[in-house]
Amino acid sequence: MESILSGRSAKLFVILAGIFVTTALVAEFIGVKIFSMEASLGLQPVNWQFFGVGNLSFNLTAGVLLWPVVFVMTDIINEYYGTKGVKFLSWMTAGLISFAFLITFIAIQLEPAGFWPQSHINPSLSPDQQKEVLTKVGDYNYAFRLVFGQGLWIIVGSLVAFLVGQLVDVVSFHRIKKITGEQHIWLRATGSTLISQLIDSFVVLFVAFYLGANWSLSQVFAIGLVNYIYKFFMAVLLTPVIYWMHAVIERYLGPEAARLRALAMADD
Repeated sequence: MESILSGRSAKLFVILAGIFVTTALVAEFIGVKIFSMEASLGLQPVNWQFFGVGNLSFNLTAGVLLWPVVFVMTDIINEYYGTKGVKFLSWMTAGLISFAFLITFIAIQLEPAGFWPQSHINPSLSPDQQKEVLTKVGDYNYAFRLVFGQGLWIIVGSLVAFLVGQLVDVVSFHRIKKITGEQHIWLRATGSTLISQLIDSFVVLFVAFYLGANWSLSQVFAIGLVNYIYKFFMAVLLTPVIYWMHAVIERYLGPEAARLRALAMADD
């Protein structure tokens, strides 16, 4: 008996959509952590200076570990399901991220069970060990609130930047493909990502910190430029991955792949 998911193109869309949405959601939540890329790699900070702002290093949100996956998924979905496919998933993902933040906000407001704030302290530990644990995390509930209670401006900034970046990526991808045709996958995939992430890198900081935290425009441009340098190199490094995924999908879809690509372009 034939079902909705009998076709390979439908199954592929569900798989790509699942990876896209899950990756974006996880990236938003782990993005609260700022890490030093240089220290993580055992390197010295670069200490650059841009726009009069000094001591700039690659201090990035942990979300950057996953956003490159979103970039790749965007380009693959663009290739086979067109602008409508990417726009549908982008708006749906933004809605799901908003829903997730709303539920998290409600969870933060819940009164914790009496035992839970100290439940991370193992009673079998020595008094000194228990004291050490308390020094690191004294109250689970307070830590939960700190980790998951991202500021409203940061949430708004990340959502606006995500949507703007996705819409710019869609337009750039198809404009480049109309010029180059089926050739030069790297140009339309990597090129559209570089364009969209240039905008994304500054929009999120402008909304979250210029409007929400009184940063100067110099700080926004300086830190945005450092973030974009990272995204630029990641986009270039991931180009072989895009070619590999294209090859896998072409083999999986067979003759259906050419039809999907044609529909995707006609959908623009």
